[in-house]
Amino acid sequence: MRDALRGWGGVTAMAVVCALVALVALCLPPLTTTAQNTTATTHTTGTKAEEDCEAPEKQTLSPSSADGDTIRAIKNRTGEKRKLVVGVDQNSYRWGYRNPNSGKTAELEGFDIDLVHHIAKDILGDPDAVQFKAIPTDQRIPAIQDGRVDMVVRTMTINCARIADVAFSAPYFKTGQQVLAPKSSPVTGYDDTLADRRICTAAGSTAFAALEADQNDGTLPASTDISTTVPNQLDCLVRLQLGEVDAVVTDGALAASQAAQDPTVQLKGDAFTAEYYGVAMKKDADDLVRRVNQILVDYRKDTANGWQASYEKWLSATLGKDAKKSEPPAPQYLRTT
Repeated sequence: MRDALRGWGGVTAMAVVCALVALVALCLPPLTTTAQNTTATTHTTGTKAEEDCEAPEKQTLSPSSADGDTIRAIKNRTGEKRKLVVGVDQNSYRWGYRNPNSGKTAELEGFDIDLVHHIAKDILGDPDAVQFKAIPTDQRIPAIQDGRVDMVVRTMTINCARIADVAFSAPYFKTGQQVLAPKSSPVTGYDDTLADRRICTAAGSTAFAALEADQNDGTLPASTDISTTVPNQLDCLVRLQLGEVDAVVTDGALAASQAAQDPTVQLKGDAFTAEYYGVAMKKDADDLVRRVNQILVDYRKDTANGWQASYEKWLSATLGKDAKKSEPPAPQYLRTT
């Protein structure tokens, strides 16, 4: 089964895995997906806040190990509820995915999952004191705002639109948008070869926002069809396998993992943006933001069991052994309130 995960070459194999995911998902508290553009409608583009936004990855609070109201509330949970509630992905290979070989529960594994366990250990003293909630891409911000999760660790890009709605930690990973297409495709990258092509993106994603903006300003051909959006980014790979779209645009780090799943597709061209993943939390959870930033400082320093070790375990096979291009810059903490 693990071999199948590493080489999803066809729709049949994908269907089997999707069926497995559907079964194990029953173990997770469900989050209802509403309209596919929920997040997008929450973020009104062109607002003064966005126009004034500069270097969103630096708009975070300085690190601190102190407990505040948010952390105390988490620690005061009793019994089985004394857990950190975290929104994650369960379909992103090597980031947050279910390993069918881990037993009946098909444990979540991956780079993001390692970070979650590290945060739980620091705050609650137990790396397994976590309640994972699988959420689609377009429900990340609503889940935080509604209090369904304490935080989201789900390959979530920090950008100006989102920092108006949630608070972010300092960056923990650097990536950029890239094109994924069949090896046999004439598409060569994010260029004129996308003319008259159908592109799939996740609803509410930075990929869709980039495509929409570039098409409006003429960078992307007007004939490129960007209307196909899906709740979960992995659904785009299925659409590509079924021939319903010609290419996928998503974070290069995720696209590399999808190319590892299906050897018939590959990354086309270089990344055309520079973006950073962060841990997302409620706007007023200042103590939790500061605590996570302190954890990230320590996580990057820990070469034996921290960021570097997790990269080597999960991502070196798809992104290369040299982790420097994926390392976020030295954090800056420009947010004061």
